[in-house]
Amino acid sequence: MSAIRRPRLAMLDWDSLDGGAIGPAEGDIPMTASVDKARPNTDHLTTLGTLIDDVIRPQAALVDRDGTFPRQSVDALAAAGLLGLASSTEVGGGGQGLRTVAEVIERLAAECGSTAMVVLMHYAATAVIEAHGPRDVRAAIGAGQHLTSLAFSEFGSRSHFWSPTGTATTDDGAVRLDARKSWVTSAGEADSYVWSSLPLAAGAGPMTLWLVPAGSAGLSIAGDFDGLGLRGNGSRPMTADGVRVPASAMLAADGAGLDTALGAVLPWFLVLNAAFCLGLADSAVAEAGRHLTGTTLAHTGAALRDAPVTRRGYAQLKIRTDALRAFLGDTLTALETGREDATLRVLQVKALAGETAAEVTDGAMQLCGGSAFRKELGLERRFRDSRAARAMAPTTDALHDFVGRVATGLPLLDEVNR
Repeated sequence: MSAIRRPRLAMLDWDSLDGGAIGPAEGDIPMTASVDKARPNTDHLTTLGTLIDDVIRPQAALVDRDGTFPRQSVDALAAAGLLGLASSTEVGGGGQGLRTVAEVIERLAAECGSTAMVVLMHYAATAVIEAHGPRDVRAAIGAGQHLTSLAFSEFGSRSHFWSPTGTATTDDGAVRLDARKSWVTSAGEADSYVWSSLPLAAGAGPMTLWLVPAGSAGLSIAGDFDGLGLRGNGSRPMTADGVRVPASAMLAADGAGLDTALGAVLPWFLVLNAAFCLGLADSAVAEAGRHLTGTTLAHTGAALRDAPVTRRGYAQLKIRTDALRAFLGDTLTALETGREDATLRVLQVKALAGETAAEVTDGAMQLCGGSAFRKELGLERRFRDSRAARAMAPTTDALHDFVGRVATGLPLLDEVNR
């Protein structure tokens, strides 16, 4: 186990957390999310395009090859104000909603899946901090001076994030946290973690959320991440062994963490995962199209695209990707307009996106043949990165169950699971 470093940016006064300037979100199910009904902010997207060209795309292969955290890319995004994109203008943030943020994640994923996942988890954690966190942390995020992440999944309950086993206990005027988290994106790199535990009070509810600063005594990580895909996202186990935080570090009420996670965090997490998958799939289709168009057979002079069976295969990938884009757009519209099926769409979109990205990147690999197995084409990296969506909680299997429950009038979770 290695100790977590102190936050790399200015230290905040963690002992004077005030519970946040924005009141608690009414975020039970139906889900709620800040959404922007206009088209994505073009200024932000123009800035993002420059960063992609100058920093993120050139670093992507190295981040994947070496499994290193994309610090240069994250710092560039922070300096450009993009890490504060979802923060309120009241605290100096960009004031943008889910549609603009989804566009950012899609474009990042098309170039570097690891960078996209780090930023995705930052935005998902920001959603609950904006609703329930202290003003100074919100302002630091808005200014691009603070990277945060979610710390939900645990060894004891695995992908069942709604059933934490880690504890929170009163300890001499503070709160003691003990837990073994199985996967935390940006572990050891983030400045704070939105942390789940059992409630302080027995019977208060299934979960309580806390804002835990990096560098807390008793907080440690285990090993490096040497995975199949998303190799630079810093996803590692974390352990809290007697970590002490002030009682004011609680996000929302004791026991209300599951309602907050389902109502405020999950819409951002699921929709942004879908945007992530769309970015992977769309970039794989584009790369396959370039290869099929630009590669010719010396003995016939024909391009690979000239074969009807190849065109048909490519068309199938294109149709599936465009269908995902349409479904994601409809999900955002459902949230923006408060449609009755908004909850259902949010649950469906990650399940659809995860399967689409996996199958489209697999199909692109097959279409491009042996060339796709070479690193320089970039397809095999996207293929590997796309595998994560199926297993990332809530998994595709869990989402299928959730969709079936909601569509047939059952509660999202049985009381026994809450």
